[in-house]
Amino acid sequence: MDSALIPKGVERCSLKRFLLGQAIVGAVVLWGVYAMILCWMKGLNQTNMNDSFGFALWIWADLAVIAVGGGAFFTGLLRYVIGLKDLKNIINYAVLIGVCCYGSALLILAIDIGQPLRGWFIFWHANVHSMLTEVAFCLSLYMAVLIIEYIPLLLENRQVDKIPFFHNLSHNMHVVMAVFAATGAFLSCFHQGSLGGVSGVLFGRPFAFREGIFIWPWTFFLFTWSAAACGPCFTILVTKITEKITNKKLVKDNVIDLLAKISGWMICSYIIAKTIDTLYWAFVTAPHAGFNVMDFYDDNFWAHGIWILIMEIVICGYIPAIILLREKTRQNQKLLWTAAILATIGICLNRWVLVMQPMSMPVMTFDEWVLYLPSWQEIATTILPIAGGIMVIAFSYRYLPIFPQEQELNPVED
Repeated sequence: MDSALIPKGVERCSLKRFLLGQAIVGAVVLWGVYAMILCWMKGLNQTNMNDSFGFALWIWADLAVIAVGGGAFFTGLLRYVIGLKDLKNIINYAVLIGVCCYGSALLILAIDIGQPLRGWFIFWHANVHSMLTEVAFCLSLYMAVLIIEYIPLLLENRQVDKIPFFHNLSHNMHVVMAVFAATGAFLSCFHQGSLGGVSGVLFGRPFAFREGIFIWPWTFFLFTWSAAACGPCFTILVTKITEKITNKKLVKDNVIDLLAKISGWMICSYIIAKTIDTLYWAFVTAPHAGFNVMDFYDDNFWAHGIWILIMEIVICGYIPAIILLREKTRQNQKLLWTAAILATIGICLNRWVLVMQPMSMPVMTFDEWVLYLPSWQEIATTILPIAGGIMVIAFSYRYLPIFPQEQELNPVED
């Protein structure tokens, strides 16, 4: 029965091995579910959040997975709207990764609000003056768009596709997918930007506060830009990891090279803009607020030292940009891995800096630096959606035609 569900013309591991892998990851999921139930039953006192850290590990994880999931909306925009046909061979996987990332973000938020049964208040009693309201609406709607984009893959399962209704539905959904891709890009740009805007308007937290255009601080645009720049790198990274695990070539090099090249130009433009933003903040915004730039970096080097700024902009910004911009270096597999990993770390570090560091640093003369260590419940519930995403990816790879080029690149011997 299992072999009849596997896409035709490809090989998969034995069912026993697959179920064993799912069971191992499933054990991690159960650990996270237990911690989640504790948070829901006993409240947010299960966390180490306090008056200083109302935003903590969960919010960082939420912003990070939304950022790396940006590969879905940007790749969809490139494929369906701009018309880069070669990306059709990786768009399915980009959508799948996006579903996992945004599903993770919504699950983390459901845990973070403490009372998930009241989650509908966000929509029914919307605070129209809050950027987080716009984030909630766009995030939910974009998740719906991703699910719509994922449904045709489910309908293309070998057995499901035999049913005429589902076969025709899948075909018709593919025809209008450009509409959903454009809608998803629109929604994603707004919620990515508004997440950045929340940090940028924190007047009481001068480390994050930014000037801007009308009501939008610079961070509004930088968040969207960085997600579009680094999201494709995460898609490439996960694709490469999948190829290593399966010991197969799943996507042709020209497809990866095209996505890496575009990502390289995006990272280059973003990191230049980020550098200008940082310099303006350091030499104009901060001094006008009565701060020296080094006031924002702790003497405890490893906690909030200046290395964070160097790591984010230079090592995880300019280095991957240089690697991906040059054809010779981005086609070197080791350097491509390096660039994808650094870019992913860079965008996650950017979200960490804008969530954690503003809360840690003193803003009053009598304040001191405050360090934050998450509870095991926070760690478990942060790992939970990651493990769940691995299970979804494994299931999808096994039973759905995710990679159009897999059969060509890995011919099955009769």
